[in-house]
Amino acid sequence: MDMKKIEAIIRIEKLEEVRVALEAEGFIGMTVTEVKGRGAQKGIMLEWRAGEYRVEFLPKLKLELVVDDFDAERAIKAIEAAARTGKPGDGKIFVSPVDNVIRVRTGERGKKGL
Repeated sequence: MDMKKIEAIIRIEKLEEVRVALEAEGFIGMTVTEVKGRGAQKGIMLEWRAGEYRVEFLPKLKLELVVDDFDAERAIKAIEAAARTGKPGDGKIFVSPVDNVIRVRTGERGKKGL
């Protein structure tokens, strides 16, 4: 029952491209959360009437999906290709093992719970 949880932090404007890429590979179910964060970008400087100010935490999206271990690399590649702009701030992908999945409606467990 090997499964992986894939968490991807992506640019907001890349969500539709990533969703389409995942769907094309057969990955339909996912959770999307609005988040704020910072990495190598270290925020950005903006100008306003009163002068410059720094935005330390930039808005991003966190996409989460659990997949069969066999399918993980395919999902990762789809996210990577669709989310990439080649500029700082493209995001990160984290992959973790999943011990179990329980479908609340039916009580199905493991891969059947996906």
